[in-house]
Amino acid sequence: MRPGIRLTDHVFTVPLRHASPGGELIEVYAREVTADDGPAETRPWLLYLQGGPGHRSPRPLDADLSGGWLGRAVQDYRVLLLDQRGTGRSTPATRQTLPARGDTRRQAEYLTHFRADSIVRDAELMRRLTGGAPWSVLGQSFGGFCAVSYLSFAPDGLAEVFITGGLPCLDGDADHIYRAAYPRMEDKNALFYHHYPQDVATVRRIAAHLSDHETVLPDGTLLTVEAFQSLGIMLGTTDGADRLHYLLEDALCRTPHRQELSDHFQHQVQVALSFGSRPLYALMHEACYAQDLSPTAWAATRVRKQFPRFDAERVLAETAAPILFTGETIHPWHFRTDPALRPLRDLAAALAGYEGWGPLYDPAALARNEVPVVAAVYTDDLYVDTRHSLATANAVKGLTVHLTDEYEHDGLTASGATVLDHLVHLARNPRPLPSKAHPCPQDSPAAAGEAE
Repeated sequence: MRPGIRLTDHVFTVPLRHASPGGELIEVYAREVTADDGPAETRPWLLYLQGGPGHRSPRPLDADLSGGWLGRAVQDYRVLLLDQRGTGRSTPATRQTLPARGDTRRQAEYLTHFRADSIVRDAELMRRLTGGAPWSVLGQSFGGFCAVSYLSFAPDGLAEVFITGGLPCLDGDADHIYRAAYPRMEDKNALFYHHYPQDVATVRRIAAHLSDHETVLPDGTLLTVEAFQSLGIMLGTTDGADRLHYLLEDALCRTPHRQELSDHFQHQVQVALSFGSRPLYALMHEACYAQDLSPTAWAATRVRKQFPRFDAERVLAETAAPILFTGETIHPWHFRTDPALRPLRDLAAALAGYEGWGPLYDPAALARNEVPVVAAVYTDDLYVDTRHSLATANAVKGLTVHLTDEYEHDGLTASGATVLDHLVHLARNPRPLPSKAHPCPQDSPAAAGEAE
């Protein structure tokens, strides 16, 4: 670890069901990162909420501290990197541990307590055990969703909030989210093929090969055409289009018998597609949008049918158009093609059919918010719809927007310390209210009305 940095482990015991604090308990783990240049107690806490759902917190490396956002954060804060419940060193929820909960129904009921509302209540218990003063929160992506839940239900625990690429839609269901997502995916595909027009033919050849030949990768992944298309999730990161192009450039090789997928391509694809390290992402992804009694019912799959250009089999058979990659969507076939998810197939179906999700946000509380909030919103974000984010920015009293086209969804990490440093500066030096002609300009408090 970089000299001058102190790491401290913390394990907190919290109720599985916060409505029943005397019931079953689980553990949540967090790693404290502080600069070793004086008493840590002199700096305020900054809780970091990772993206996901279902991702563990980042493990700090020297590069993160020397030039990344974490190095910037420890200049002002004691940083607490939380492994959200079910992830990392917290009580795990995986294909190996979930069967201990009982049958599929019991497993599904257990996981209903692994959404943003429970994560926020975990954080509040942790805050009281680390001094009790209101603390700062930094939420990236899904972590930003959690931060908005925090503002809704426990604002007294917050001193200030920073959000990067994670202002959620407050009132839309999963269908609404995906009806906005597929057009963004089409735009990202158009940009990708504009930069790499030679990949149109390559992708069609790969898709045709997969359509004609059952392909099982070395780790047991069934590489279907749809699974191959899902590599488009890479297009939402700063260097993702380039990485996808380089992955494709030597995907096919000629053997004495026929054209095959190269070993290098197969290895890289199985790593990219595996949910082995993040099963909760696949299980809980649509649930993080659900806020009423209606089941999500595989929303991404149902909505996809409204966008026939993503039907690769039809495109191959009927047109010479490019095969479109898909983005951040989860489908029933994931639990057939991914060996890490196959044991969870019935559980995923039970969660998709669950009726009883509660609200994740309180628009009335957000409208009277008094906590300083600064949010980076990316104009070309593949994963979180920009219009939804700006509408939410307008709905949260006192929220300042940093609207930028300089970064993709991963701007917090891709920018080094730049994005966080800018948000901290805005929190300390808020700009004046914008004119009515520009309701959400760059670096401005949100005004009334949804931005165009």
